[in-house]
Amino acid sequence: MLFSSIEFLYYFLPCVVAVYFLLPKVLRNCWLLLSSLVFYAWGEPKYVALMIASILLNYVWGLCIAKAQSQGWKRVWLTMSVITCLGLLGYYKYADFAVMNVNAIFGTGFALPKVLLPIGISFYSFQILSYTIDVYRGNVAAQRNPIDFGAYVALFPQLIAGPIVRYIDVNRELKERSTSMEDFRLGLRRFIMGLGKKILIANQLGAFVEAFRASGEKSVLFYWLYAIGFSLHIYFDFSGYSDMAIGLGRIFGFHFLENFNYPFISKSIQEFWRRWHMTLGGWFRDYLYIPLGGSRCSKAKWLRNTLFVWMFTGLWHGAAWNFVLWGLLFAGLLLIEKFVPALQKLPDWAKHTYVLILIAFSFVLFNAADMTQALGDMGGMLGLGGVPLVTDATLYYLRSYLSVFLFAIVGALPVVKQAALKVNNQVLETLAMIILLLLCTASLVDGSFNPFLYFRF
Repeated sequence: MLFSSIEFLYYFLPCVVAVYFLLPKVLRNCWLLLSSLVFYAWGEPKYVALMIASILLNYVWGLCIAKAQSQGWKRVWLTMSVITCLGLLGYYKYADFAVMNVNAIFGTGFALPKVLLPIGISFYSFQILSYTIDVYRGNVAAQRNPIDFGAYVALFPQLIAGPIVRYIDVNRELKERSTSMEDFRLGLRRFIMGLGKKILIANQLGAFVEAFRASGEKSVLFYWLYAIGFSLHIYFDFSGYSDMAIGLGRIFGFHFLENFNYPFISKSIQEFWRRWHMTLGGWFRDYLYIPLGGSRCSKAKWLRNTLFVWMFTGLWHGAAWNFVLWGLLFAGLLLIEKFVPALQKLPDWAKHTYVLILIAFSFVLFNAADMTQALGDMGGMLGLGGVPLVTDATLYYLRSYLSVFLFAIVGALPVVKQAALKVNNQVLETLAMIILLLLCTASLVDGSFNPFLYFRF
């Protein structure tokens, strides 16, 4: 079930919220767990058992880690949790990729398992691991209530698209939380704003990307519009869902961490990754990069750590070599920034420009079906292979989508938020949210283009 669907907006969500606030506090986590399992089963009925098994097994591993009398046994139970989470994630997400590469390297003919990817498994697997690792480190006590632990793992606001919520950040709110009218208002506002980003901007840019792929008249300008359009599409798609998740969490009394902070205003690749998918970056930093030694080691080990982290960041996004290369590309760019300090002496406009150009190329690689397509798209952006600068088809699509591009560019900057803070009028804000919700509803009723990109990951 998509947040951006009539079923969710006008049936599922009102029912869940109404019952939640009618129930006594002691039963609310149970209701959230049940609602979350129904939400997940709506789109993935056969994989609900997989999620429940992950919850129960790691609930047990967490208790075993806490009760173990020696560090050795603690490591044994943590290893069981790692095997459970990464084993399931590895099989369901990477089995086909592994077999394809074995066949390519050794000339074998093993049949592909053709395993379907369970929605959200990348997110809830990392959330579970953050719990068991923190219990092992002594940073948080093991959760003894299986309902509370299940609600944490399956909580539907952030189940399928994050942000990646660490147990240590919501442990207190799982036990004691309340929602004031102000929390409810702010949560609803955040949700509707995210919905608008998703439906009114991301979906339109997604339609443009589809039109580019279907067009037989490419040009250098069209390739660049595609690169910019897809970069903005994935930002509004993913950040819109993060906004909706954070808003829903606030309605139910949870305060999730921010996941995006205007990444396109960055003046370095390092800054971009401090602003883009921040919960994923924080997870890899705290649970992989620092345990490997981080930067407090020899230069050779630091380079190894950097490459490992970014290779796995790429793999987390998808089981294909373009994702691996996408991750390693950012590793290389970050190393260049580290070893070429002159880059930071450039004027701000030059730093902004080089970051935006590199990000555009990176997302062309990210979105490619294979490396042949990636190289073809990048070559088109550079005008290789006799690609014309502009065609009539390019001008047609530019005119058709110009307003969407302008809205997206302005919306990716903090100016809208700053203007809203200056106005600070709740009556106008309420009216704006009602109009935004009506526009989103009209678009959904019309049956407009409405995919969600991160279902692929």
